Amino acid sequence: MVRLVMILLGVDYLRTRWRSVLALGLFSIALGAVIFTDALDGSLYFPIIPFVLVMLLEGLATLAVAWTGMGGQRKLRYVKGTTFCLSALLVLFGGEQGNFAFALIFGTLFLVDGALQIVSARVVRFRRWRLATAGGVLEIAIAIFFYQPYPDHYAGTVAYCVAFGLFFGGWNMILLAARVRRMAANPAVEGAPDENVEEEKEPTASPFAGAVWDGPPGPDEAALTVHVWTPVGTAKSQPRRQLIVDRYIAAVDRNGTISTGHAALETPEGVYISLYPAVEIDRSRNEFSRTLRATRDNDVPGLYQPDYATESRAWCPSTQQVRIRNYDPERLAHFWQEYRRDTTYNLTYRNCSSSVARALEAAIEGASARAWGKGGGWKPLVRILTTPELWVAAQVRKRAATMAWTPGLTLDYARALSMLADPRRSGWVKMARLALATMYRSRQRWRAEEEAAAQTRDASALTAKQ
Repeated sequence: MVRLVMILLGVDYLRTRWRSVLALGLFSIALGAVIFTDALDGSLYFPIIPFVLVMLLEGLATLAVAWTGMGGQRKLRYVKGTTFCLSALLVLFGGEQGNFAFALIFGTLFLVDGALQIVSARVVRFRRWRLATAGGVLEIAIAIFFYQPYPDHYAGTVAYCVAFGLFFGGWNMILLAARVRRMAANPAVEGAPDENVEEEKEPTASPFAGAVWDGPPGPDEAALTVHVWTPVGTAKSQPRRQLIVDRYIAAVDRNGTISTGHAALETPEGVYISLYPAVEIDRSRNEFSRTLRATRDNDVPGLYQPDYATESRAWCPSTQQVRIRNYDPERLAHFWQEYRRDTTYNLTYRNCSSSVARALEAAIEGASARAWGKGGGWKPLVRILTTPELWVAAQVRKRAATMAWTPGLTLDYARALSMLADPRRSGWVKMARLALATMYRSRQRWRAEEEAAAQTRDASALTAKQ
């Protein structure tokens, strides 16, 4: 999540506030240590109920606006909202049994996530796979801590969850402050120079300052477009439907051929990023597991497609598109100039989807700060931290970093980032507007029915007189 915040707000915005961010991080860790220590003996003095009520409100709010999301966003919102509500209700009304169930839920979440991270890291073997494995081991250790009753017999489960949340949140804020303190450019964006500066740059005025939209760009609006060919949509013959697998990994048709889909990025300025292997990779079942490894022996020559029109004519039109207004053409052009020098293709660590994800991050660098304009204060930071799409994007990015970028993950990532880069009215505003519109239409319909009934009565009365 640290990298996402750095990307969306930009170094210029964060560098002027690094002391406050550092102080918040230290306070969060200190508060987490107090709560954790308080819970060790099973006798809690810290007021946990307010945290539980906040969790319940957050879960209810997420469920209430979950329908406004798209695709994987909507599913993740429902999962998050349901988990938060169920956990809060177990604590409020479950008693000892509720604490035990709460411990099992969070322990299982940490166990599954840690195990998946370890397995994927050892299979894919990307550059930092050992660090990812260590992170998975830490998650499993936390899961074991939740599972076993020592030392409080599950009485401090809620406090431990709050404490871990404060630990991780504070650590992320400290990392964020340390990284942006004296950076000239964003290291989270590939191709950006990493050097120190003595003076702060004055942010330039943005044409998107203060703009809020109701939805995605229209066909006549200039916007960056992420094209995605889904695995199911590009299968050569009827695919065998497999839940989740054919959405995020690959689809297998009735002949056993594997289709992984494709992703590309296009802008009105003429940038088109679409990396494809120069020679078709063997995607049979026997060879596919070998080519999953992100090792140098699986590098093959790549080829950049010239433009969308050429690629769609040679293959087929993209099955999904995500469009974003608020992007920086200059940053994207700089990224593309550096990135295109290397045509290496690797199915796992340098494929079409990872290329699009990196280009997208370069294009929207500082988008949230630009959108809220010059002198926006803390509003951009608060806004993105309270937007559900930040959590969605962070989960997608984490999964892609520990496994591989796929067209399905890129599609969900682009959708989440589009909500963060192009500020839109919150789900609550959308719900209120929908309710008001429904009430207005109902009132108009009732009025029309009353007028029709009055006309019928007048006609009946006139007929009776005659």
